[in-house]
Order: sequence, then structure tokens, then C-alpha cells
Amino acid sequence: MGRDITWGLVATIKAPAREILDFAAHHLELGAHRLHIYLDEDRPEARRVLRSDPRCTVTVTNDDYWSRRRQRPEKHQARQTANATRAYRRNPGVDWLGHIDVDEFLMPGGTPLAAQLAALPQDARTARIRPIEALAEPDGGAPRWFKACHPRQSPRNAQTERVYPTYGALLNGGFLSHVTGKIFVRTGMEDISLRIHNAFDAGGRIPNDHDLGQTHLCHMHAPSWETWQRNYRYRLAAGSYRPELQGAASVPTTMNALFTAIEADGGEAALRRFYEEVCTASPELLSRLDAHGLLHRIDLDPGAARARIFPGAA
Repeated sequence: MGRDITWGLVATIKAPAREILDFAAHHLELGAHRLHIYLDEDRPEARRVLRSDPRCTVTVTNDDYWSRRRQRPEKHQARQTANATRAYRRNPGVDWLGHIDVDEFLMPGGTPLAAQLAALPQDARTARIRPIEALAEPDGGAPRWFKACHPRQSPRNAQTERVYPTYGALLNGGFLSHVTGKIFVRTGMEDISLRIHNAFDAGGRIPNDHDLGQTHLCHMHAPSWETWQRNYRYRLAAGSYRPELQGAASVPTTMNALFTAIEADGGEAALRRFYEEVCTASPELLSRLDAHGLLHRIDLDPGAARARIFPGAA
């Protein structure tokens, strides 16, 4: 018998220490063999805890780090791809390396993730994990419900208009963030570079022919109104709602243009109405999502995983 398949993750992170440790603990408990954490801003308390675990490799991407790599990319997205590519090319110590963000949590179904990866064809170079987005609980509790969207654009558009009556025609799948998902890449290949959602080799983008259909990418993109508003201005200017990002061809606007128009029409109150319809687990929205097979109940508790994996940590 051959040895077990191993998997790991690479992430470039700028977040509070507790969120970093939640992310790490959740995935270590799932069976990650290696975590390659690049701290876009140093968090000494998280760094010390992570470095105490031999499965974690922590790199602080300070001025000295970037000076040895020509220069620090201005955009966060470019820093992510540079770090992910470096981790891949420097022998990441696993058979499969995934590239995800600190607010994304893998949640396999009944089959462990390593077994899902082992079941892929021998010629599979990448494997995609589809996202589901957290819905805020009306009472302010931790999210329990997640929304999905159809993987194909045409049925996705039709479903979205029925599920979100006011804004559906202006949203790609009802998501505020990506519908594309993230990928795992088989290690040991030559000339590989990683991006946010894809991998490239000398011939260009590697086709993603395989999905890990039993695993969800639980995206805590807007798990509460307060969290969403805390990140909103940055995302609008330079993050996932930045002006240059184009949406799906069949959606008549971009996220930047949509939010700008909503604010111009009614300010924060209008943004709040949008959030309540699209991002809040109201009985009406849950019912509509469920009717289309787009509702998932996920009991995600990374804080409990942190307490088990890093007892006494932040």
C-alpha cells in the first residue's frame, strides 16, 4: 500500500491574532499536514503560537522580506499570489497545496479531504472547491446558515432573480464575493504560479476539470452587519469590490457600481436594507434558498477548535 495523501494550505493574512489562530486551528483539526502562513502585518501573539506547532510555517512579510524579492507589491492580491507561488515552489511538504483566505474555512462532507484528493485521477493537476457564503443571524449569533449558487451561469441567473426579488438581477448568484471558489494544486510540477482562483504553468492557465464536490468553502465574507461595514470601505476601494473588477458578463453591473448607486440613493440605511435582504438569514430568504436546493446548515466553530489545538492562546 502507498502512503496517505497529504494536503496543506497557504494563506497571506492581515487579521487580528484570534482570527489567525481560528483559521489555523480549524484546518489543523481537519487534518492539514502543513500550513504556510504569510503575515502581511505581524501579529506577534499569533506568530509565537503558530511557530510552536511543527505543522505551521510562519513568515512575516516585512520590509526585509520584500527587499530580498525586488519590491513589495502595492496590491494585496499581488502579494497573495507572490507568497503562494513562493510556498509552492519551495517544497511545501504536501501532495496537494490549497490557496485560501483567513475568512474561508474548508468543510468536508462525510469523506475526509485527504481521501477526496486521493480519489482524483492521477492526471488531475488542480481541484476546485465551490464556495458558500455565510448568512448573518438576525439575533447576532454565530452564522449557522450558508447560501450556495448554481455552478452554471444561466440557471444561476434565473434562480438568483427568484431568490433575491429586489437585487437578484444585479448580483452574480446572490453572492457579495467570488462564486468561482478556490483550488488545490498538485505539488511537484514545474513552472507553476498560483493566483487567487487559478494556477498557471508555462502554457497559461491550467484548466480546472475536477471539483471536490463533497467539500464546501465556507466563506465568512459578511457574517454580520458590523463585520461587513468594518471591511466595506477597504473592499470598495482596493479589495473585492474595487472599481476595476468586472462581474459576470450576464450581470449588468459591477459590485462597485451597485454599492455606489445604493449609497447614492439612500446612504447607510439603503445599504442596510440591501444587507437584510441578501445577507441575513430571515425565514423568507431561508425558505427561498431551500426551495432551490441552495441552503446549507453548517455548524462551524473555529473558536472551539482554537481552544483544543492551541489551549490558552488568544
